[in-house]
Amino acid sequence: MTPDAPSNPAIVSRLAPSPTGALHLGNARTFLVNWALARTRGWRIVLRMEDLDGPRIKAGSETEAMELLAWMGLDWTGEPVTQSADLAPYRQAMHRLCDAGHVFPCSLSRGEIRSASSAPQEGGTDSAYPPSLRPDDAGAPVAFLEEDHNYRFLVPSGTVVIDDQFADRHAFDLAGTSGDFVTWTRRATPAYQLSVVVDDIRQGVTDVVRGDDLLESAARQTLIYNALGHPPPRWWHMPLVLGPDGHRLAKRHGDTRLSAFRRLGMTAPRLIGLLATWCGCCRELQEMTMKEFLDAFDLDRIPRHPITFTEEEHAWLVSSS
Repeated sequence: MTPDAPSNPAIVSRLAPSPTGALHLGNARTFLVNWALARTRGWRIVLRMEDLDGPRIKAGSETEAMELLAWMGLDWTGEPVTQSADLAPYRQAMHRLCDAGHVFPCSLSRGEIRSASSAPQEGGTDSAYPPSLRPDDAGAPVAFLEEDHNYRFLVPSGTVVIDDQFADRHAFDLAGTSGDFVTWTRRATPAYQLSVVVDDIRQGVTDVVRGDDLLESAARQTLIYNALGHPPPRWWHMPLVLGPDGHRLAKRHGDTRLSAFRRLGMTAPRLIGLLATWCGCCRELQEMTMKEFLDAFDLDRIPRHPITFTEEEHAWLVSSS
């Protein structure tokens, strides 16, 4: 915390890397903004490892993620929470949702759902689920059986409004687009939309800072918060970092993992300097300490449009001082 930052310990944000892949430059920028908001405003910030995506978890990624965050100069309060260490909170939430009729079991495959609907896939991970596929008793209490089928959240008609602290107001017609979404999987684990809500509630998170590709997820999560009788957090969705082709950073842009750049000679001050330009803290690329970044950090300076990672920035990042 900066010396003159007000103390607001009741306000809590979180860093939530996923061990499904290594941290890349886009993650680093979001985590840095999240951490800077906490440190300049006196919030507490906690760490969580979101490791429930079974087969995609990479061995050693959890340790590497924490080491890289510390190498950048980020810190947090208390011990990190690892999702897979205790599934009881998610089961308890599912029992509440089942008892209240907010969810229903679904045994259909993605292919079967796609063939029954002309709606596009949302987010590339879940097929749009139209109301016509709901069971006749949808909305009634159901038993919670952990295995063998998914459970979907019964999405009400109408719009869900997200008043974002950075991305302004957005309204989402979930019923008309993605439809009923999965909260529990046939692998006997919670889906992302449920797990993140349960985790944020149990860690006391009041403010969520992340990329704006998750804005629509905020609408789904708001429905779950309401169903569990808990107010949603304040949302802060940041524009993404894109490659030179205008698409979000991916393998087609080369290796943008922090670990890869470190092997090529990138130092922490050079990384912070690049991220500082993306945050509007300086106009030219220059090495920067974390203290210098905090002194220059101003939320109003962060661009409201996506950031492009250029070839010139790539070259500067790994060049000698």
